[in-house]
Amino acid sequence: MSEKQGLKEFLVRKNIVLSAKRYGIDALGAMAQGLFASLLIGTIISTLGEQTGVSILAEIGGYAKGVAGPAMAISIGYALQAPQLVLFSLLAVGSAANVLGGAGGPLAVLVVTIFACECGKAVSKETKVDILVTPFVTICVGVLLSVWWAPAIGAAASSLGALIMWATELQPFFMGIIVSVVIGVALTLPISSAAICAALSLTGLAGGAAVAGCCAQMVGFAVMSYRENGVGGLVSQGLGTSMLQMGNIVRNPKIWIAPTLVSAITGPVATCLFGLQMNGAAIASGMGTCGLVGQIGVYTGWVNDVAAGVKTAVTAMDWIALVLVCFVLPAVLTWLFGEWFRKIGWIRENDLKLD
Repeated sequence: MSEKQGLKEFLVRKNIVLSAKRYGIDALGAMAQGLFASLLIGTIISTLGEQTGVSILAEIGGYAKGVAGPAMAISIGYALQAPQLVLFSLLAVGSAANVLGGAGGPLAVLVVTIFACECGKAVSKETKVDILVTPFVTICVGVLLSVWWAPAIGAAASSLGALIMWATELQPFFMGIIVSVVIGVALTLPISSAAICAALSLTGLAGGAAVAGCCAQMVGFAVMSYRENGVGGLVSQGLGTSMLQMGNIVRNPKIWIAPTLVSAITGPVATCLFGLQMNGAAIASGMGTCGLVGQIGVYTGWVNDVAAGVKTAVTAMDWIALVLVCFVLPAVLTWLFGEWFRKIGWIRENDLKLD
C-alpha cells in the first residue's frame, strides 16, 4: 500500500474530511449556532432583565454571554462529528481562542477549533490510555495555536470589519448596497451570514445595512411565494430562513433576482435615509427577521447607546425606520418585482413552491 493510499484510508477511518463544505459551511454554520445559544441569547435575556428591572434575568444573561467561546467550539466539534473526549476537550480550546482573539474572537475560535478537533480525532482511540492522550492532544494543540494564532486572526478580522464599517460611514450609499446585497445573499446561501457578521464584528451603519439585506431576502421570499406556500411558507421563510428556497434557486436562478434587487434598495435606504445602525451583538446583523433577532439586536443597540449617553432616547422615527426597512419595503417591493417577473415569464408556476 502506498503512503498516499495509507493516509487516505486513515483520514476516512478517523472521519477527517478535508473539504470546503465541512469547514466552510458545516463548521461555520455550527459556530453561529453556538454563538446564538450563548452571546446572542444572553444579550437578549440581559436586555430584557435591564428593561423590566428583573435583576435575575440580567444575571442569567451574563452567564450565557460568558461561555460564548466554549459554546462555539463545542458546536463546531459537533458539526465535525468529534468523539466525546475530543468534543468535551474543545471547551478549553474555545475559551482560549475567544479570549485571545479579542474582538475577532469568533473567527479565531473557528480556525483554531478546526485544527484542534481534527488533531484530537486523529489520536482518538489509538492508545490504551485514550482517556489521557485524546484530551491532552486536543487541549494542548488548541491552546498553543490560540496563543500563536488567535491574536493575529482576531486582529485581522477586526481590522477588516472596521474597514467595512469605516467605508460605510464614508460612502453610505455604495457600501450600503454592497453590504446589504452580499450579506443578504450569504443568508440565503447554505453558509452563515450571522457567523460572517460575528467574525467581522460587523456593527454600526454597516450592521444596519446587513440587517436590511437579510430582511429583504427573508421577507421578500416569504411574500413573493405566498401564492404557492400560503401562511406556512410565510412563517417558515419570514421568521425562519430564506435558505429553504435554495433548491428552487438552483432550478431557476431568476427567482433570486427580486429579493436581491430589493436588498440593493433597502441597504442605502437604511444607511442614507434613516441612518439605521446595529449596535447590539454583531451576530444579530446577519440574522434578519429570523425569530426577530435582527430587530431585537437593533433595539438592544438603542438601549446600549442611551445608557452610554450616545443617544438621547428611542424615538418614534427609530421605530418607523426599523419597520419600513425590515418589513414594509421588502414585502411591497419584492411582491411588485415578483409580479412583474411572473408576467414576463421569468418566474413560472410553482417555481417558488417549497417541498
